[in-house]
Amino acid sequence: MLERIRIVLIGTSHPGNIGGTARAMHNMGLEDLALVAPRCEPLTADTVSRASGADHIVHGARTVETLEQAVADCTLVVGASARSRTLPWPMITPRELGGRLTEELAGPESRIALIFGREDSGLSNAELQRCHAHVHIPTNPEFSSLNLAAAVQVLAYESRLAWLATQETSHRSDADTPQPLASHEELEHYFAHLERTLIAIGFHDPAMPRQLMPRLRRLTLRSRPERMELNILRGILTATEKQATGEKPAGSGEPDPPA
Repeated sequence: MLERIRIVLIGTSHPGNIGGTARAMHNMGLEDLALVAPRCEPLTADTVSRASGADHIVHGARTVETLEQAVADCTLVVGASARSRTLPWPMITPRELGGRLTEELAGPESRIALIFGREDSGLSNAELQRCHAHVHIPTNPEFSSLNLAAAVQVLAYESRLAWLATQETSHRSDADTPQPLASHEELEHYFAHLERTLIAIGFHDPAMPRQLMPRLRRLTLRSRPERMELNILRGILTATEKQATGEKPAGSGEPDPPA
């Protein structure tokens, strides 16, 4: 279970924080680290020093340019955020996150990404909108700033507690195995398809979005569609596009028009 939890750091500016994150991860049995567009050299003497024996995690970390690349195969993406947003998003505590992990990782293809933002500004609104949920660490409101590695440690600890709780439970039967959830990459393809279709049928004007696509994102991400369900939705969109352009949908059963 723990091997399918990925820690993602975006725009990290200090190599010591990367090392401290690796140490926090290794303490709790997490090994999968991804770095998105780091603003510093990830592997330095300071990194190794702060890692305190966990620098193998930094050596094995994957460095990518975008959040999408880091979480493309993930079925649950959770962003760490301390800021309120004009468009409310599902917000959970670290303990609630831990309570969800066993169910979220029950499927063999399930994978979770825990996203942490820049030390000075956190995650952007666009990045937070790509998360299924936001997790907030309830710190002292009079001194709420957490070091990056400390924030990772809190969520890694809750993840380990959830894993320990599964060690005495029996394995699920085949009949109880859930269907694979749609991955982040599949969802992004769906959102692009949805927007294209809404424009084609005149429902959506990209010049005056008025939060339409973010609200539809929130609705879809909240529902946690399975891969098969998402395929059905994309089939509906394809048929809608064909109707909008006058092309007969495949399998409609209608006779061909006379020549």
